[in-house]
Amino acid sequence: MKKREDKRKEVESLRKELERVDHLFVAGFERLKVGQDFQLRKIVRSAGGRYKVIKNNLAAKAAEGTKAEDLMKGLAGMTSLAYTGADPVALAKVLTAYAKENPTFQFKAGMVEGRVIDVRTVGELALLPSREEMFGKLLYLIQAPAQRLVSAINGVGRNLAVVVDQACQENKFTA
Repeated sequence: MKKREDKRKEVESLRKELERVDHLFVAGFERLKVGQDFQLRKIVRSAGGRYKVIKNNLAAKAAEGTKAEDLMKGLAGMTSLAYTGADPVALAKVLTAYAKENPTFQFKAGMVEGRVIDVRTVGELALLPSREEMFGKLLYLIQAPAQRLVSAINGVGRNLAVVVDQACQENKFTA
């Protein structure tokens, strides 16, 4: 059993992390084996996140005064937190894929950009394209009109050159 001082340090450490984080997923992990837990931690790190198993009352105390306060109230059962300051979609994708492979891992709730979301919304978030894909699509949409304009301008010059060439060839044959 942890000493009071160790619990206080854990709460303060988690509070500092929760103050910096905008994206958080709360899950239950009952009957998860050590190997499965190791795999989960590995995929969360690969998505740029952090994973922590914590007691419900310590999580509630750590969340006091943070954006996650409403999310941490009334937690029951075994609880784990996966959080990131980067791309919430990437983290939601890996967690959802892991939950499909391991049905004992279940979402309880989440927080994206400081707003609490429900379990259904976590699944919908996982279906969104990644941040890089969205930036690529946005860049394409920004570039497309400019590319069309350049093609149109080049097309006018090309068409004019073809007409002039044809006129020259017709004059050669008739002369």
